[in-house]
Amino acid sequence: MNTKIAVIGLGYVGLPLARLFATKYNVVGFDINQKRVEELRQGTDSTLEVEDDILQAVLKPLNNDGNGLFVSYDLGDISDCNYYVVTVPTPVDKNNRPDLTPLYKSSETVGKVLKKGDIVIYESTVYPGVTEEECIPVLERVSGLKFNEDFFAGYSPERINPGDKQHTVEKILKVTSGSTPEIGQKVDALYKSVITAGTHLAPSIKVAEAAKVIENSQRDINIAFVNELAKIFNILDIDTHAVLEAAGTKWNFLPFKPGLVGGHCIGVDPYYLAQKAQEHGYHPEIILAGRKLNDSMGEYVASQVVKCMIKKGINVCGAEILMLGVTFKENCPDVRNTKIIDVVRALEDYNVKVTIYDPWANPAEVQHEYELKSVSDIEQIRKFANLQRGYDAIVLGVAHQEFLSLDLNSLKKENAIVYDVKGILGGKADSKL
Repeated sequence: MNTKIAVIGLGYVGLPLARLFATKYNVVGFDINQKRVEELRQGTDSTLEVEDDILQAVLKPLNNDGNGLFVSYDLGDISDCNYYVVTVPTPVDKNNRPDLTPLYKSSETVGKVLKKGDIVIYESTVYPGVTEEECIPVLERVSGLKFNEDFFAGYSPERINPGDKQHTVEKILKVTSGSTPEIGQKVDALYKSVITAGTHLAPSIKVAEAAKVIENSQRDINIAFVNELAKIFNILDIDTHAVLEAAGTKWNFLPFKPGLVGGHCIGVDPYYLAQKAQEHGYHPEIILAGRKLNDSMGEYVASQVVKCMIKKGINVCGAEILMLGVTFKENCPDVRNTKIIDVVRALEDYNVKVTIYDPWANPAEVQHEYELKSVSDIEQIRKFANLQRGYDAIVLGVAHQEFLSLDLNSLKKENAIVYDVKGILGGKADSKL
């Protein structure tokens, strides 16, 4: 039987994977967002994860049975696939509880077309047990088929780093797993055929799920540690970055830096692991302590900005502040779970007016996600600065490459403060995290 792969979800994870599989297989990329599908059919990726020429090189029409990628929102177009790879997001709700709705919905979608012998592989980050305890029952219910008799499953956690053009999907070692030893070998072979960095076959789906969720939990805890150090050293009037640079001269010192921890992975995954632990009667102290500290950093940054303004005699009430960046990380258009929003909300509590400038973010997406206005055109910012005789404060929240060459003096009042969350401005900043 010829391998035909359906990739469910064409976002930051699904599209790069579908593009990669399409270099060797017949692939259908499926997404319920018709606007997204039409965009991709035109050979353009608004997430900027796949360059247009690379995407266009693998696109093909539906009736072409050769290798390549066809994108669709029509369920019938994936009905003859024999591998289904689910790459939908796994967010948390407003109370930081795992929201498995996208997984349930995508499992229902796959269940409608599932056939005997098919293999369903999940890539979404989850807590151990979700694939077999939450997703498989949905597949069985909708399809009427029996798990590990009629159809099979695998889990291969995504390790995409949005905006990273060096560590692309094929260059990151892939953890694989299957619902039986034989299926594990098949899943591993499928990924090994396109992942140049190689694969690691885990002994079970739960092991693979657990491995993924602790990767980002570990990073979250380490960043929480240096964030706490930053708070301590600020009180002691010691340059945190200078301390970390000095400590980093030891060969085994881990090079983490303080900052805002958002995004769809590091800021979310620890809650998935904590949820599972609590269901089994264990309250994870270190994991949740790290998350609590990192979640508090937006308000802390805002308070530090206000303190700097007060020290300079700047009237805080009604002040105009320019926020540079709103995405969750540098040189990437992804605004999901960005902690810049926490800084903006906290600053607004001081009755200041915040203008957001981000050349990477889509203003419509920022408005939709957070009901906040943002500007992507620097000329609009310059025009406003001229009208106001400059901003009272400028906060560098995201280290976009455009900001390194930005003439801050032309945008700020003479007595204004510049606060550098990322520690990249050097002498241009009055203070930094």
